[in-house]
Amino acid sequence: MNALRNSVRLIGHLGDIPKIKQLESGKKIANFSMATNETYLDSNGARKSETTWHKLVAYGTTASIAEKYLQKGSEVAIEGKITNRSYSDKNGETHFVTEVVVNSLLMLDSKNRQQAEPET
Repeated sequence: MNALRNSVRLIGHLGDIPKIKQLESGKKIANFSMATNETYLDSNGARKSETTWHKLVAYGTTASIAEKYLQKGSEVAIEGKITNRSYSDKNGETHFVTEVVVNSLLMLDSKNRQQAEPET
């Protein structure tokens, strides 16, 4: 059961192309967002759809694959963990961010189906 702690799996579509940054060490970081949709019936029996946006971050090889293959609208399955962080902006205001650190991703679009696994 330890492997289930702080484990996230999502399937959705990218909201935009990944934004790539390269660290001084040479490793890459990819930041991107994913929309997941849930459909349900309300109390009147009407079908409703709800979209939730998730902030994602990938490092190293996974970031390189995201940079090379992912596009706005790409359908992907990801596995990772939820993290929380905070930062201060130039005005001294503190902002809190919740994001999913992607350990692996699977591209579900048939034209470029690839799987990225974490670095070992």
